[in-house]
Amino acid sequence: MMPDRWTRRALLMLAALAVTMSGCTTYVTSQVTAFSAWNGGSDATRTYAFTRNPTQEHSIEQSTYENLVADGLDVQAFHQVPEPQARYLVGLAYGSRMDTVTVAQPVFYNPWPSPYWGPFNPWGPWGPYGPAYVNQSYPVYSHALSIRITEKGSGKEVYNVSARTSGDDPSLVRVMPYLVRSALANFPLQNGTVTQVKLPLDKQGGAPNEAAAPVPASAPGNAQAK
Repeated sequence: MMPDRWTRRALLMLAALAVTMSGCTTYVTSQVTAFSAWNGGSDATRTYAFTRNPTQEHSIEQSTYENLVADGLDVQAFHQVPEPQARYLVGLAYGSRMDTVTVAQPVFYNPWPSPYWGPFNPWGPWGPYGPAYVNQSYPVYSHALSIRITEKGSGKEVYNVSARTSGDDPSLVRVMPYLVRSALANFPLQNGTVTQVKLPLDKQGGAPNEAAAPVPASAPGNAQAK
């Protein structure tokens, strides 16, 4: 009966620890990957219109995300115009998925409970047999956004950037402001750049007001370690 009791206690302790850790998150970190053939141009030539695939055509969700991207492009001196007047077309792709991560967690069982080592507890906090372990599974949600810019006249792709982040929040709509700001940080990135962008978490929801804190861009094709 003793192992069952201690296992139940361990699981309750781990559940409380998971809740505590999720409440301590203060930043959203995204991995950003960019492919670029951007040739600059003046601010006057940065006119664009959004393009949609058939499944996005009448989507309110799509309109919501386009508004976020439009705000981000405005910071980069882009100007949204009717499609006939646009030099560029901007397309969005996005999605989420859930994975399960299993972690082995120690169970501290000590028949002589004491926070101290000494003659009555020479083995320390783990007792004479060392720590036991139980497997605990947690859901992890991955969210991604891709922004693709093409020249309307030639159809040539000139910029394609994606941002991905993972965490315990299952809501794509809550994470999207961070993905947009991460994807457009330091525009335009060099071709083949893989880097990370860390943004402070806004406790009220939505995009934070503080400036992005990107990790310096890595050499093309090399991931930036954190």
